[in-house]
Amino acid sequence: MENFIFLALGIALAMFGVLVRRRFAEFPGQSPDDYSEGFPAFDLKKHLTGKMVCEGVIFGPLGRMTSSFVADFDISWSGDTGLMAERFRYNDGSIQHREWHITLGEDGAFAVRADDVPGVGSGHLSGSTAQLRYEIVLPPESGGHRLRAEDWMYLTPDGTIVNRSQFRKYGFKVAELVATIRPKE
Repeated sequence: MENFIFLALGIALAMFGVLVRRRFAEFPGQSPDDYSEGFPAFDLKKHLTGKMVCEGVIFGPLGRMTSSFVADFDISWSGDTGLMAERFRYNDGSIQHREWHITLGEDGAFAVRADDVPGVGSGHLSGSTAQLRYEIVLPPESGGHRLRAEDWMYLTPDGTIVNRSQFRKYGFKVAELVATIRPKE
């Protein structure tokens, strides 16, 4: 009985350690407040506008690259409402289109909608970063899974945006995306 108690205590401590690490030391542990002093200040209407190109890779649950892509973005604004039309070309030859509808709010908050995003995604600007959380439904050819996504965009001094996104199902990371976004030349 004593061995069982020590085993149970050991498992509980290990689980607690994993949860604490995930909350404070990993990607989901970031907070917009962590970047409030960042410079240059990220302004969606200034830094995400016009024709842009996005290049990136997607990693699977084991950390290996599973796909790469190049995307053309065309972003326009009317007041505090933006439309970001995306056209992705993946390394397997497939093409994907998406339109994000962006609505700016108060104190750095913004909301997004897209056809493959059920409900409304919520975002927050802070310093040189933008955080965005939403659910996304993958296309049928990718399994049609519904995933929770968290995007972080980091503005660099030259205006390039580095995007890092993680996708989770039942709390487990199933994919990660790393990309750059920059004005199209």
